[in-house]
Amino acid sequence: MRNVGKLRILFLILFIVTAGGCRPQPEESENGASETYYIENKGSDTLVNLALAWAERYQQIRPEVRLAVSGGGSGTGIAALLNGTVDIANASRQISQDELRTAEEIGISPVEFIVSQDAIAVVVHLDNPVDQLTIQQISDIYSGVINNWSEVGGEDRPIVRLSRETNSGTHIYFLEEVLRQGDPNDGTLFSQDTLLLPSSEGITAEVKNNPNAIGYEGLGYITADMKVLAIARRAGEPYILPTIETVNNDSYPISRDLYMYTPAEPSGVVAEYMSWIFSEEAQLIVAELGFVPVQAP
Repeated sequence: MRNVGKLRILFLILFIVTAGGCRPQPEESENGASETYYIENKGSDTLVNLALAWAERYQQIRPEVRLAVSGGGSGTGIAALLNGTVDIANASRQISQDELRTAEEIGISPVEFIVSQDAIAVVVHLDNPVDQLTIQQISDIYSGVINNWSEVGGEDRPIVRLSRETNSGTHIYFLEEVLRQGDPNDGTLFSQDTLLLPSSEGITAEVKNNPNAIGYEGLGYITADMKVLAIARRAGEPYILPTIETVNNDSYPISRDLYMYTPAEPSGVVAEYMSWIFSEEAQLIVAELGFVPVQAP
């Protein structure tokens, strides 16, 4: 569905260029005051800080448009989209085939927008001497094949595995693309002793305080008080740190698109807001928060 996302970006760019001054004006209420418009936006915890920053800035531009932004996970956002309680669902993964079938059954045709890109950084405590891992080593750690840091060049310490909870799009992406290395026939699972945490902030706090911990975070959540590991696709290949540049040139091996979904082709204030998200101003906010701006198709 990546091509679909790019087509949507192209549509929105054309919308900006051609719509120009044709933006619908809010109707006036009986007392002459401008009407207030509401947009409900919910989903991915990876995207929630970016979505909040976008909403705050957009409400400065369009004070009559009120945006309610909340997290809860990609699955929660898409479920809300399907039950009609949100205008926009945020997701750090693509909508699943099961979710699409449900949408079809209830007469919804979700529209996908790739609004940003992200790297998933693998993080450890600052005092951990390990600086780099291969994808296979990460898979072996999280699946329970490797259980001690000494097995990957570290100290003789047990490994404490941290993960987002199962409703998280980041959890699903990490399972499919790292543990299972993109193989749809691979049945590898997270080790049963993996600690499932409800937020990226929870992983950050645990990694900062536990010298045995390993976790994974979206690039926008990385802070200076944790160590980011360099990752190689395979043994013998270069170890690469996650940055905007290494995501754009596809050298960092754990990167992904971030999505917004609407229940149909957006119109009115939702279409205007989605158009603004692809503007230079909005994509500058993407970079400021540590995510990767989308490239023009």
